[in-house]
Amino acid sequence: MIKVTLFSQIISKLDSSKFKSLVKQHQSDKHQKGFTSWSHLVSMLFCQFANSQSVRDISNGLRSATGNLNHLGVLKAPSKSTLSYQNKNRNWELFRDYYYALLKSLGQQTYAKRIHFKIKSKIFLLDATTISLCLSLFDWAKYKTKKGAIKMHTLLDYDGHLPAYVNITDGKTADNKGAYDIPLLAGSVIVADRFYNDFSLLNVWDSNKVFFVIRHKDNFSFKTIKERELPKTSHQHLLKDEMIELTGNKTKEKYPKRLRRVALWDEKNQQTIELITNNTKWSANTIGELYKARWEVEIFFRDIKQQLHIKSFIGTSENAVMIQIWTALITILVLKALKAQAKYSWYLSNLVAFIRLNLFVKVDLQKWLDNPFQKPKPPPKQIYQGVLF
Repeated sequence: MIKVTLFSQIISKLDSSKFKSLVKQHQSDKHQKGFTSWSHLVSMLFCQFANSQSVRDISNGLRSATGNLNHLGVLKAPSKSTLSYQNKNRNWELFRDYYYALLKSLGQQTYAKRIHFKIKSKIFLLDATTISLCLSLFDWAKYKTKKGAIKMHTLLDYDGHLPAYVNITDGKTADNKGAYDIPLLAGSVIVADRFYNDFSLLNVWDSNKVFFVIRHKDNFSFKTIKERELPKTSHQHLLKDEMIELTGNKTKEKYPKRLRRVALWDEKNQQTIELITNNTKWSANTIGELYKARWEVEIFFRDIKQQLHIKSFIGTSENAVMIQIWTALITILVLKALKAQAKYSWYLSNLVAFIRLNLFVKVDLQKWLDNPFQKPKPPPKQIYQGVLF
């Protein structure tokens, strides 16, 4: 008989020793009495798993689990004022660093075998999404005259479908400007949309031996150096494969080297997609397929916005918003690890919904993940012995 809740078993998947090490590094428990960094983390993960809409919901939800909190490593449920204060004041970088630490352990479990690509290069998908905020409440999040927003610049690992890097800026920061800080892995490939058609940025990537596949803008000037032969059998509706040089004075100064240009017909959307890359060895089909894979980062944005709690916030300070986003990222990492461990083929939306319904149910997590619809065994019949009159 399982004596701990589903939520407790999920929390037990987290590396608490690594978190303690980060707490010590950030000194985030210094002068804090009662409400530790670990309690804070568990409270914000509960916010995500339970879809709590306010600090009141978090406090009342955890208070209702009295008797089960000790399995979570939490002494008592936080009050509304305590949680609000810590969201405003505890350093959000603790939760960011813990996400990256978990990514090295739990994140490896989410890797799936590649089906479409035979290339050995690490594949990253780059994009950004805007999260709208009310300017009167979030006055630090400047975007437009009457609107506030933040932007989440994300470098998604294609193999695990999880962010390898996230840069959160104000809403006014252009997509390409938010990409200058991303870590660069030599030999990897970055796939991105036309908003990253920044030749200074592409030159930085090329200089660091990073390949790129970028959709180019319609108005950039170039001349064809050499036409490459198109394959006789193509599933990509390839229109063009050529080596080019930039001819614009400013663009040529920013990127003086030759580029490869591939154009293909998108049957679904009835449009021509024109790509540039600094790789000359991959087939044109591979380059087209790489760009199509970029859709995975859009799916990630859809999932984190629809399934988790980052479109509205329980605190209005910049620190509180950052904590909520990074704990949402930790939550989706844990969810994808659970999904990968399960024998049952979960959709992420179904997994989230079922966990929310069963957070404080005492059932074996792995058995539940493998067979969520299995009926529980009936209790053994009791045999009463006595004298019949």
